[in-house]
Amino acid sequence: MTEKGADESPQWWLYILDCDGRLYTGISTDPQRRYREHLAGGTRAAKFARSGRRLEMKYRVALGSRALAQKAEYRVKRISRQEKQALLKQAPGPRALLALLGL
Repeated sequence: MTEKGADESPQWWLYILDCDGRLYTGISTDPQRRYREHLAGGTRAAKFARSGRRLEMKYRVALGSRALAQKAEYRVKRISRQEKQALLKQAPGPRALLALLGL
């Protein structure tokens, strides 16, 4: 196992979950772990996800820094449901997503 250097930071991901037809956007360094936390429904789960019966990971993309992931999350959360559904259908890679969001 290798140790991370002082200048090496974790990879941040943006993810979108479908929660009974509603879309939830979040960021994490480990989207699979975060998804399991949402599924468990405990205190680590988002309130949004706790109320749902069906939770499915629809999209995830590695973006790099936390700051960039937060900016992308902010922009995705402000687009319409139709635009989010189009984004899910398109499933853009990191560069294409950032271009779509103007980042």
